[in-house]
Amino acid sequence: MLCLLASCGSAYRSLQRTEGNADCIAPFRPRFDSTVLYNTQVDVLKHHFSGLLLFKPMDNGSMRVVFLTETGIKFFDFEFGKDGRFTKHYVLPKMDKKAVVKTLRKDLGMILMRQDTATATFFTDGRYRYTAYPLQKGDIYYITTMDCRELVRVENGGRKPVVEVFMTNYKNGLPDSILVQHKKVKFNISSQRVYK
Repeated sequence: MLCLLASCGSAYRSLQRTEGNADCIAPFRPRFDSTVLYNTQVDVLKHHFSGLLLFKPMDNGSMRVVFLTETGIKFFDFEFGKDGRFTKHYVLPKMDKKAVVKTLRKDLGMILMRQDTATATFFTDGRYRYTAYPLQKGDIYYITTMDCRELVRVENGGRKPVVEVFMTNYKNGLPDSILVQHKKVKFNISSQRVYK
């Protein structure tokens, strides 16, 4: 009975509230100052897609995120506004499901790190520092070393982690590699930066 109760507990229950500053994670926010491409593989259930993930900053401060095949066929085209607004410009009809769009919006938002810093709360488990941002359901946790010199991972979770994001090998403010892994369903996105 105790094992059953322990397995139902929250993975974040042992975190201790601490003082902090959201500026700590600012160096890990990808600096998309110009258009950046990532060679990307997406595995969803039994389907595999590959192509280019494009991040393009717009003059109005918004960010366009487009995933397309190497021959130019679009899978999706989203815009993340400076004010937090989200616009779906296009989604391939077979992918245009509310749950798919919502998931992609959340996953890409975790990568872009455009949350309102005023909503951040801070926790620690004694080993890592957690900068948490609330969502309608659960939180996004940016997990760093205690000295905030390394981004260990990003998690979205309520009671348990649902999605993990790893952004590694930063060069000039951009990660060379981005990996998004969903825990409850087979849905993974793996991206490697393309250098021109």
